[in-house]
Amino acid sequence: MPLGFRRSKPTGRPGEWFYCIKHGKVEEGPECPAKDRLGPYATREEAAHALETAELRNREWTNDPRWSDKPQDAPGE
Repeated sequence: MPLGFRRSKPTGRPGEWFYCIKHGKVEEGPECPAKDRLGPYATREEAAHALETAELRNREWTNDPRWSDKPQDAPGE
């Protein structure tokens, strides 16, 4: 195999759970590359709800005034 083209094994440990967004499945280990997964989660159940967790966190961050582009001392608001 030519140098520089060797596939690296996904990192993770048994007992860590991930959700693969590419395949839409929960995996232990992990099996898929990091770019395609969310986690690690402590349990299979937490990983199964990864998309809902991400959506909830995104909503919280969007509504957090610390992440707003508006100046906090803007007059008239």
